[in-house]
Amino acid sequence: MPDQKYFSHATAVIDEGCEIGAGSKIWHFSHIMPGCRIGENCNIGQNVVISPEVVLGRNVKVQNNVSIYTGVICEDDVFLGPSMVFTNVTNPRSAINRKNQYSKTVVKKGASIGANATIVCGNDIGQYAFIGAGAVVTKNVPDYALVMGNPARQTGWMSEYGHRLKFDSSGMATCPESGEKYFLKDGKVSKQQ
Repeated sequence: MPDQKYFSHATAVIDEGCEIGAGSKIWHFSHIMPGCRIGENCNIGQNVVISPEVVLGRNVKVQNNVSIYTGVICEDDVFLGPSMVFTNVTNPRSAINRKNQYSKTVVKKGASIGANATIVCGNDIGQYAFIGAGAVVTKNVPDYALVMGNPARQTGWMSEYGHRLKFDSSGMATCPESGEKYFLKDGKVSKQQ
């Protein structure tokens, strides 16, 4: 298409009815299914499957071998690590069709999900949360939380630049890269405005 505002590799399959934002790139052997909405400046790695009706915001980075199933919404600036996966049915059975029971999962702005992590459907990932490699997320993850393991457990807090935050006795921490200040109060982290 001469007026196409995004790049797609010759081996990528893009079904009709998709919306793909300007500046996005879709690489080798990836399949974008009907009704997907992909924002501007996204990067979809090789061998990625994006199922029908999935929504990706702007500047979402999807690494190789990722499966994003119906019911998933990723807000702006989300990072999905290599071979991570979402589920969309809590009790799948091959012989029972549960397409009308897909659970919604929202990955909020700026969150990162590490390589080989699994996000069990119906569990939202908070803004700027950081999911460690190989983690299995079985419950909602708060904004700025660092979670690891199987099942995933919170082990700390992360800055918007992806650094572990060390809070002092007054509940304040500073990102070592950006210098931004964060506050921990009543089990929630907020950034100084």
